[in-house]
Amino acid sequence: MSIEIANESGVDVDEDALVALAGHVLAKMGIHPLAELSILVVDEAAMTVLHEQWMGEPGPTDVLAFPMDELRPGSGGGRQDGDGPADPALLGDVVLCPQVAAKQAAEAGHPTRDELDMLCTHGILHLLGYDHAEPEEHAEMFGLQGELLESWREVRPEP
Repeated sequence: MSIEIANESGVDVDEDALVALAGHVLAKMGIHPLAELSILVVDEAAMTVLHEQWMGEPGPTDVLAFPMDELRPGSGGGRQDGDGPADPALLGDVVLCPQVAAKQAAEAGHPTRDELDMLCTHGILHLLGYDHAEPEEHAEMFGLQGELLESWREVRPEP
């Protein structure tokens, strides 16, 4: 996998861990090993601009996903067949805001690292065509997100 990360947030983030997580998620999802993904870590001001520009909503948010190619695991779109890995593709960009993640983590009572892992996984699933607008979609996406995070916690390196 080609996973690029850029931290423009001014916050110390374990970039290597986020790249490893993204690789884990993509591998578990059967995405072709030559697929490309970009992770951008931004501050609240930059996230506010993106959130308002692309979602029409005020203030910063925790994660945004900007897909590049239509790639839906298990759907035939971008896959060699129903069982094999997806064809190489430029997946898109996941944008994370660690300041918002830290606030949410404090409210939830878990480490910011866990929140960033969840948000990164969530963003990748959006890039892969998952959504949560309808109850059935919500159940599928969040169930899969939980499974991926559980499998990640079993193998992730400790800080």
